[in-house]
Amino acid sequence: MATRHQSRTAVVGLLYAYDLGNENISSFTDDILEEGKIRNKQREFSHGLFNGTIENLEMLDKEIQDHLKDWDYDAIGKVEKAIMRLGAYEILIAKTDRAIIINEAVELAKELADEKSPQFINGVLDAIGKEEA
Repeated sequence: MATRHQSRTAVVGLLYAYDLGNENISSFTDDILEEGKIRNKQREFSHGLFNGTIENLEMLDKEIQDHLKDWDYDAIGKVEKAIMRLGAYEILIAKTDRAIIINEAVELAKELADEKSPQFINGVLDAIGKEEA
């Protein structure tokens, strides 16, 4: 059975593909999740995260941009954006515990992004979470 971490990893991949211009990725989510053996409740969880993030993308991007210090949003890598969008969604809309989400985002960044990304993503999501608290 897949874990929530595995579900989030798959959602980051879906968000990344979406950001690359593959807006039809949502019609392939079940196939992609099945490849990762993400089934049942974790599949529902993944769908909720992906769809919720896409539905709120404009607001999430604005929140992320508002909390960037000395960074050009367009210069941020697509993997980092996907991780931050998912984290911001879970903090702001899903209302998942901030510490859990920041920890998950940092772990995703360690696995999927470059070595400076975990600290950067931690700072941005922490700032978003503190404002929300």
